[in-house]
Amino acid sequence: MHQGYPMETLKRFLRARDGNLANANKMLVDCLNWRIQNEIDNIFGGPKLSRDTYRMVRDSQLIGLSGYSKKGLPVFAIGVGQSTMDKAFVHHYIQSHIQINEYRDHVLLPKATERHGRYIGSCLKVLDMSGLKVSALSQIKVLTTMATIDDLNYPEKTETYFVVNAPYVFSSCWKVVRPLLHERTKRKIQILQGSGTDELLKVMDYSALPHFCKRKGSGLSNNGSENCYSLDHEFHRELYEYIKKQASFIRCSTTVKQVTSEGVITELHKLVDLTKISSAAI
Repeated sequence: MHQGYPMETLKRFLRARDGNLANANKMLVDCLNWRIQNEIDNIFGGPKLSRDTYRMVRDSQLIGLSGYSKKGLPVFAIGVGQSTMDKAFVHHYIQSHIQINEYRDHVLLPKATERHGRYIGSCLKVLDMSGLKVSALSQIKVLTTMATIDDLNYPEKTETYFVVNAPYVFSSCWKVVRPLLHERTKRKIQILQGSGTDELLKVMDYSALPHFCKRKGSGLSNNGSENCYSLDHEFHRELYEYIKKQASFIRCSTTVKQVTSEGVITELHKLVDLTKISSAAI
């Protein structure tokens, strides 16, 4: 879980509980229990989504990696306004959300740490509100579930949330959502004017901007590999391959454990039989 950085992990939980040692300890223990009870270490092992189901999840739960900030933090783009989350079961979206969290922590952040020669343990998120409607509040339950999972089990993994392209209806939705967020999460949210390009360029290069924040006439399309939501984007291609490899590895490990366990039991039976024979001879 700590990926070789136990002190940094402990500090995250301490910050999440405002330095209260007892509360941080409880939070960490609860998190470890959550991981065990929900078999998070095997989250890539199943239930495996078919390619079609995976595509439906990705088409209706818009998220992608647009690049890295000037400090080396991964920049995630999230299409809040256009995510319908109505093409698959709720547990598919929850599973996908946790898988991306785990991929970030096990692959993206360690690579960023190695690349920059210093510990990098958090990311930035740019929330695109384009197309947001009041009807989006129907998703409040699943969104709250995801937010709760992040708050309790992945604390301090997001440095800043940038809200861009907020339509008029955003203020109404924000009044409903804001009270449901933890106070420390609220402090990390920055609502930017328009696409927020100028503000975002202070923390990332133009090439790292999500496609929906780039100025018109840049020559970039919202389709294909330029769109970080697309399955054709490098991030999603690598993520899907990682999920497949991990699922295969977990299945092989499970088979080996079963065979090994059966072998041990067989040897124990032999030992018991030999003991019986020895006792009878005596």
